[in-house]
Amino acid sequence: MPVLSSSLVRVLTLVGTLLAFLLPATSADASSPLRTHASARGKFIGAALATSPLSNETSYRNIAATEFSQVTAENAMKWDATEPSQGQFNFSGADAIVNFATQNNQQVHGHTLVWHNQTPGWVQGLSATAMRSAMQNHISQVVGRYASNATVVSWDVVNEVFDDNGNLRTSFWYNTLGQSYIADAFRAARAADSNARLCINDYNVEGINAKSTAMYNLVSSLRQQGVPVDCVGFQGHLAIQYGFPNDLQQNLQRFADLGVQVRITELDVRMQMPRDASKDATQATYYRNVVNACLNVTACAGVTIWGFTDKYSWVPDTFQGQGAALIYDENYQPKSSYNAVHDALAGGTTTDTTPPTTPGTPVAGNVTSNSAGLTWTASTDSGGSGLAGYNVYREQGATDPLGQSTTNSITLTGLSPETQYQVYVRARDGAGNLSANSPLVTFTTTAGQGGGGCTAAGTVQTQWNNGYVVQPVTVTNTGTSSMSGWTVTFTLPAGHTLTGSWNASVSVSGQTVTARNAGHNGTLAPNTGTTFGFQASRPNGNTQTPSGYTCA
Repeated sequence: MPVLSSSLVRVLTLVGTLLAFLLPATSADASSPLRTHASARGKFIGAALATSPLSNETSYRNIAATEFSQVTAENAMKWDATEPSQGQFNFSGADAIVNFATQNNQQVHGHTLVWHNQTPGWVQGLSATAMRSAMQNHISQVVGRYASNATVVSWDVVNEVFDDNGNLRTSFWYNTLGQSYIADAFRAARAADSNARLCINDYNVEGINAKSTAMYNLVSSLRQQGVPVDCVGFQGHLAIQYGFPNDLQQNLQRFADLGVQVRITELDVRMQMPRDASKDATQATYYRNVVNACLNVTACAGVTIWGFTDKYSWVPDTFQGQGAALIYDENYQPKSSYNAVHDALAGGTTTDTTPPTTPGTPVAGNVTSNSAGLTWTASTDSGGSGLAGYNVYREQGATDPLGQSTTNSITLTGLSPETQYQVYVRARDGAGNLSANSPLVTFTTTAGQGGGGCTAAGTVQTQWNNGYVVQPVTVTNTGTSSMSGWTVTFTLPAGHTLTGSWNASVSVSGQTVTARNAGHNGTLAPNTGTTFGFQASRPNGNTQTPSGYTCA
């Protein structure tokens, strides 16, 4: 019998491990654990695990083993845990995670090799030559330790390399080594393990925006240079008060079209405390939407939740007054968000086609020159996907919503002074079904206050052969009184198409784009401003950009 090489043994073992939970050998029972349903859909469902409760709490350990097919070490594989002093490695925590996963037929995603946080001070003070050598040695030692272990299948090689504006983060890595540290890290990881999947990972890149576009351009460039970037991680730290990135699936797909695997790596959905049933329902819808987006993109490998119980969530310590971000509560009881993840994974090809009930007649109040408050009787949903929220439309010929809300009330902003509005409300569910129109409500905005006025100006942040990002579009209140809403219009050149926007509610008619303020940036004091941004595609070789920005 021929002797197999160690690398071939590992590949064969890895294939067997993956087949065990990725191939739908049998149909999943409706009450089966999450991992069973995920396997039947060809995906993993994962959780970030902490070593202390994994060692000390039976409930934590049992849920982690039963429900999840993939594991990420929350902290045990980071630099400060594995190499706190130069050349002195400690793998006790990392080994505990890997051993637990091996015992429970789970795959491990290594997190993270190169990051500006949780990296010891001794690294940050090195010279360029010494820092590059230390990075390469760290990657060689950490990745190399598990290179022959079939359980550890992937790594976050570099983490959070962009700031929120889409510029490369001015970390000690960048300041000392320049952008080249990113490619060097991937090459070192590939040298340490020729079989592991190598990922770049970041936050606030779930929707199509300046930051995700910068990530897209970087990944495209690195791959064109032969740098072994195999996958892209979208962290998914969401909050119900900031709205859901409705272009998540589209964004995942555009990265997949580059030839990389995509995955949701650190999902949680926080809320302003205290919890209530309405917030729980919205949170459940967000979880369901994320899972469905991954299910609908073939190259999406799966979804990892950043923890699973509110008892051990990072959110309350980081975001004051916020929490309850995970799918189990502090007492290890499943929440409606658990049910949402379970049902999305278990849904197969079954689709909810039952729309919510019709909302009640809206009532207008607090009408100003450019805003109005609406309330209505809430809808209910019996189709199984859950009530997701409401769209508010103008009767007079408009097709795009004036606004969206996750509750049965809204403040419409960006309205025109001394204008009659007739509006109605439609409820939407998690499957995208819309209810019938509510009865109309009619109101007229008041006259504008004196001293008003605003300006808008757009700056092209980046552009390529067939597209560009305009960020920021700066909106400034040039008047002498506060404004509670704004509307910016501009013209796209012929053949250009809007493909995404952020920090504004945008509609398009022909080549005219109308951008209204979002809920958080409509109020501007005199001589203050805010920004939004957008991305557009254009014919290859066309160098035109939008013009004619006006503000009202």
